[in-house]
Order: sequence, then C-alpha cells, then structure tokens
Amino acid sequence: MLYPKKVKHRKWHKGRRRFKGVETRGADFAFGSFGLKALETKWVTARQIEAARRAVIRYLKKGGKLWVRVFPAKPVTQKGTEVPMGGGKGSVDHYVVAIKPGRIIFELEGVSEDIAKESFRKATDKLPIKVKFIKR
Repeated sequence: MLYPKKVKHRKWHKGRRRFKGVETRGADFAFGSFGLKALETKWVTARQIEAARRAVIRYLKKGGKLWVRVFPAKPVTQKGTEVPMGGGKGSVDHYVVAIKPGRIIFELEGVSEDIAKESFRKATDKLPIKVKFIKR
C-alpha cells in the first residue's frame, strides 16, 4: 500500500471540509492515453487506491502500463476501541488523499480502448467516488 516513507509532522489537523470548485492540478493527461477522472469530492484511502490498482492490473494481465496519479499523504488518526474521552489525540491509523472533481486518478497506455474501459470499470467498483472514463 501507499504511504509516506518520512513525514515532517506525524499527525495533521483534519482541516475544514470546504472542497469547493474543481481541481486544477492533475486535471490533464501527463502519461497515458486513457484515464479515470474524479467527479466528486472525497477522501480516498490508500487501501481503496491499491484495490483499484490491483483490479486494473489483474484484468490487463501483462499488457499496458498503468500510472497512479494520486498519493495518500494525509494521515488520519483514530483512538482505540473503548478508550474514554480525553487522553489526547489517537495514533495514525491510515493515510488518505483528498480528491476534488476533475482530478485524474489513473492513466493507462498500451491497450485498446475497450480493454481500458473494462479495466477502469472494475477499478470504479473499488473507489468510493463517481468517476468518468476519459481519453486523450
């Protein structure tokens, strides 16, 4: 799974959930001919990205090249079960990436359009957001 090797601050503030507008960074193709573009705002976990990546790779077998265009660098903390109130912030449980509409999550190259479409359809089932298949 994806997670940062080294971080400046182990725990982050949650931040306000004011994800308005569309993404400007990562909204254009950089590598492949086919892509999966986000249509919603959501935190996507490293596990969800990895599950989608595996679904695509498994469908492609050995053909094509896949690029993951997002990286989960935001730590999410959680306190243990049955821990009383107080006692400070919990330990880091997992990492997420905050995705806005317009962000390209995956790119694919070296396969036909129908194969790319079907592989991304399988990846869509693993992601918690609405996405759209796009081509260059």
